[in-house]
Amino acid sequence: MAKKLEMTFKDAAGKTMRISVDNADDNLTPEAVKTAMEGIIAKDVFATEAGSLIAIQGARIVDTTIQEMDMK
Repeated sequence: MAKKLEMTFKDAAGKTMRISVDNADDNLTPEAVKTAMEGIIAKDVFATEAGSLIAIQGARIVDTTIQEMDMK
């Protein structure tokens, strides 16, 4: 089962931008994710066509189960 952290931000134009991080740690806390997201905004690490990221919209952990199918 693969886990992915998805962090969602709003940019200067009010549009949504999502950043995904594969192989998310099982011990992530909401506080740690919020701190990381605040750092991304404060350091202006990413920008969209509409401008800088200005607000946190949300975050989630996505669990993906992959089941291979025998095609013989």
